[in-house]
Amino acid sequence: MGGPSAEREVSLNTGRACAAALREKNTYEVVEVDAGPDLGAVLAGMKPDAVLNCLHGRWGEDGCVQGMFEWMGLPYSHSGVLASAMAMDKERTKAIYRDAGLPVVDSMICSKADVCAGHMMPPPYVVKPNNEGSSVGVYLVGEENNGPPQLDAAMPDLVMVEAFAPGRELTTTVMGDRALTVTDIITTGWYDYDAKYKEGGSRHVVPADIPQEIFDLCMEYALRAHQVLGCRGVSRTDFRWDEARGAAGLILLETNTQPGMTATSLSPEQAQAVGISFPDFCAWMVEDASCDR
Repeated sequence: MGGPSAEREVSLNTGRACAAALREKNTYEVVEVDAGPDLGAVLAGMKPDAVLNCLHGRWGEDGCVQGMFEWMGLPYSHSGVLASAMAMDKERTKAIYRDAGLPVVDSMICSKADVCAGHMMPPPYVVKPNNEGSSVGVYLVGEENNGPPQLDAAMPDLVMVEAFAPGRELTTTVMGDRALTVTDIITTGWYDYDAKYKEGGSRHVVPADIPQEIFDLCMEYALRAHQVLGCRGVSRTDFRWDEARGAAGLILLETNTQPGMTATSLSPEQAQAVGISFPDFCAWMVEDASCDR
């Protein structure tokens, strides 16, 4: 858990929550490891039976640490090297979605300098890093903006510019070969970092009170996304749904190969909704751990 990414604090919360849940099982000896540059040496000294990967963001979610686990022969949870790398790259993910016939909105990869100099597409649109998660560094550029966004210096040199998809925020967790349920995420504004992780930042309706056709499509699309990306273990796919357009208004945003497991996180909540306790959910991920993922 932890690590050096922009999502370090979320990862620490995920790790602590999972460690506490696993200890409730009285089955495992649980050791919490804050991933630093010496992670390989630490794990070599510990020789764990399995690694529950609670890292989020770059290095922990993009195939890098997965490659180290494979090299060391350590069974680990969640997706393998290739699926992790592909899913973390939003533009490549969307190319895979398109090839599989899954609906997405238009987007492009642009330099930060170009984005700050002028509109790369007609507003409204969204600017975000191509390889971060948790709504880190997301800019919503609306019609009312008097010019292009002035991006923070911490933003990478290349960013994704994506047409804004109006509507409701829906999400579905996949556990192995099973889609769990659909959550409708209700916020007073943009579903940003604070809405995701601060107490009261958003309200989750689970199962979502939406037409059965849309519910079924979310379940189908999430499972297909999991499969075409080659994901393993638990993943979560996020959607936007424009009610006015019916089924045609449902689009995929991205697939998270390391969903958050904090007190406000969506995947544990969905597992609970279908009768899987948080300790059992965490234990399943440990038991599912393997190499060659």
